[in-house]
Amino acid sequence: MTGFGTLLRKELLEQWRTTRLPLVAVVFLLVGLSSPLLARFTPEILKAVGGSQFTIDLPTPTVADAIDQLDKNLGQFGALVAILLAMGSVANEKERGTAAFILVKPVGRGAFLAAKLAAIAITLGIATVIAGAGAWFYTFVLFEPLPVAGFVAAMVLQWLALVAYASITFLGSTLTRSGLAAAGLGVAAFIVLGILSIVPTVGRYLPTGLGTPARALALGQAGADVLGPTFASIVLIAGLVIIAWLAFRRQEL
Repeated sequence: MTGFGTLLRKELLEQWRTTRLPLVAVVFLLVGLSSPLLARFTPEILKAVGGSQFTIDLPTPTVADAIDQLDKNLGQFGALVAILLAMGSVANEKERGTAAFILVKPVGRGAFLAAKLAAIAITLGIATVIAGAGAWFYTFVLFEPLPVAGFVAAMVLQWLALVAYASITFLGSTLTRSGLAAAGLGVAAFIVLGILSIVPTVGRYLPTGLGTPARALALGQAGADVLGPTFASIVLIAGLVIIAWLAFRRQEL
């Protein structure tokens, strides 16, 4: 892991210089602010659209609806952002030929990959914190206050799911010189995981299954199975990183 710190600083500066970090933060902030708003006012909007000719009887929105909306938005928009961040992380370096210049002693290939994925994870982490802060504030204004500790834990699980999607795409980026191909792998994995998530015995241990314990934590509900899904996602991320490293260390740059 020689040179990891230097490469990580380089990657974070690159995230800032290319405006990816601030842009992702703004997108996540909008997702965080809009989620409780959509949950609160969607019934009224539907009634207004229906007009006087139609009667639409919808239940009164609750704080649980706000959390469900946030989980849905982060799960969809967040996964897309994670894929976009990771798709060209290694593939573009190989395509431009810059990877061969960076990977000179004392910089190792493991440090090169670790720094890139860590920078993506940090960017997603900062954005998730911002989204969570906006969502918590607007949920407090429109509904009721949420338990801070539980909500923070829920955001950590949401972030872990996004890192898992980024890791899948990151693996594709190490295997090819095409960012689009890596993005295709990430999108395909997102679709497949979404289908598998409907199987209870399997879905709870997939990144998509982190939404269930995250919801329970955010609402302060006891009895949520957090350790199993969390451990499974961490193992998945670690496995993807190891496979990426084993494949990348044998490639000609």
